[in-house]
Amino acid sequence: MLLGSMLVLLVLGSAAPASAHAALRASDPGAGSVVKTAPRHITLTFTESVGLLDDSFRVYSPDNHRVELGEPQHADGASDTARAALPAGLAEGTYTVAWRVVSADSHPVSGAFTFSLGAPSPTPPAAPGDHAEHPVTKSLYDTGRYLAYIAAALLIGTAAFAALCRPPDTAPLRLPLLTGWWTLLIATSTLLVLRAPYENGTSPTTALDLGAFTGTLSGRPGLALLTRLALLLLTAAVLLPLARRGGPRARLAAGAAVSVALALTWAAAEHASAGIQVPAAMTSSVLHLLATACWLGGLTALLLTLYRAKTPPPPETVARFSRLAFLSVTVLVVTGLYQSWRGLGSWSALTDSSYGRTLTAKLAAAVFLLAAAGLSRRWTTLLVARAAAPATVDARVPEPVGAPVGAGPGGPAPDAADGADVPEVPNAVDGPSAPDVPNAADVPGEPAMPPPPTADHYRRALRRSVLAEVMVAVVVLLITTVLTGTLPARAEAEAARAPRPQVAGLPGAEAFTIPYDVGTPDGRGTVQIQMDPGRVGENSLQAVVFGPRGALTFVPELRVSFTLAAEDIGPIDARLTDRGGYWATSDLTLPLEGTWTMKLTIRVSDLDQVTETRQVEITR
Repeated sequence: MLLGSMLVLLVLGSAAPASAHAALRASDPGAGSVVKTAPRHITLTFTESVGLLDDSFRVYSPDNHRVELGEPQHADGASDTARAALPAGLAEGTYTVAWRVVSADSHPVSGAFTFSLGAPSPTPPAAPGDHAEHPVTKSLYDTGRYLAYIAAALLIGTAAFAALCRPPDTAPLRLPLLTGWWTLLIATSTLLVLRAPYENGTSPTTALDLGAFTGTLSGRPGLALLTRLALLLLTAAVLLPLARRGGPRARLAAGAAVSVALALTWAAAEHASAGIQVPAAMTSSVLHLLATACWLGGLTALLLTLYRAKTPPPPETVARFSRLAFLSVTVLVVTGLYQSWRGLGSWSALTDSSYGRTLTAKLAAAVFLLAAAGLSRRWTTLLVARAAAPATVDARVPEPVGAPVGAGPGGPAPDAADGADVPEVPNAVDGPSAPDVPNAADVPGEPAMPPPPTADHYRRALRRSVLAEVMVAVVVLLITTVLTGTLPARAEAEAARAPRPQVAGLPGAEAFTIPYDVGTPDGRGTVQIQMDPGRVGENSLQAVVFGPRGALTFVPELRVSFTLAAEDIGPIDARLTDRGGYWATSDLTLPLEGTWTMKLTIRVSDLDQVTETRQVEITR
């Protein structure tokens, strides 16, 4: 529960836009170009393969009307292109093209550009644009992705620990197995339902649209999620009962097959499925995910076994996991180096790109994790060695003076009745005795020799080091999930060579962050406003409200109006409507250029509200 709360706060507390994983490499007509004859198609070429949506293209005429287009499709079957047919008889002037596609690694990408037919329009059109991503949908979807990663590691790692390390008491492993399976099932179902709103940038309520949901199942990300869901249900209904009747080898084979299949559902819909060397990258991604699960999920299983098993796990079980962890780390290093090279493209990208900086943070956390793992391995070695040592090692004591020859620990003294000539040793009563051999404790100033550590001592130390490993592992896993949502540096470099920078939304978008405070403990926060295109004419406006702790919050009313005092115009009410987590309008018309006063009123309760103002520069 604590980990889930941390994830929700991490995701909901951030309003940063998602990184685009495909960039527009070229367009026909070109961005900002002037063509003499009307083109038959709008064709876009991207840096990687993309999936198309029903609304992938929106083209607006010089008089700000939407142009009817043909169905979006790939040009000449090339998966890295998108094309839509234009109608005949286009008028002269400037056209705005807004596009939205889904990159090969499952992330939606949007942008816009203009081109002119014959000659540019005196006033460029201001086409209404949708929000590049719905903040509530994105937050829920990202939370589901993070939980799915953690659940997969817990499920696969626990199963691997039970099958390969063979602890005698498997009762503590039932909880992580069930938790991992149910969490992965719920997270996958949520991702599948939210896939259409996530791709289209709409409210979670649009998930009820059966047509959009059906369309999701035709794309690779939707199919991967559906396959993962089917694998989980198949495992519970068929494979698990068969494996129980088949014995340990059948369980191991079934578990390995399901684990590889689950890992493929991630590799087929994320970074590995796009870019260079796709087959090698997907193989590396599967091995990387399985090694991560065996190590980090196995750590959790070992920790629960150490703390909750009725009988402590034998050293053999700990030693088997130590060998499994060493193999997993070796696989992680090899596959991690390959994936880093594939994603970075150059050493300078480690510091010059978001992907490189996130990867550096992951590597730093991994160093701490390896240090904790090395400590656990040391305690494991000592525990195994202590268990293998003979029990008499701890019983070595000085022989008392006067002991018969051959007497002592492990050997009986000869009996006088056997006829052996045993010399008589005088005692304190009969006469002087041989000097006593001094014990260390009897010599002043000499410390007593501590008893050698017991197996329980090493086992307690192992518990602490494994707990530290698990805590650092959670950080590594969180950074890893962030890394999967970050544009690879190699793709970022390709995007930088695109004809012009790509923006989420339409050109010239204006963004504002306005703090507010109504004077109550929970009555302060910020409002983030984006206005497209921020020019004379028709504009769209979206507003998202964040509470005092940076998380999304819901308010009963939000009003925005604009006044141009110099021309005695206004106030013009933007007429915002609640879109299920954010407020928006697509028909705000500002008729003249100049410095407008934007008035923002936030009502947080029936009695509490506050008004803030900002100056907004509107140009042609």
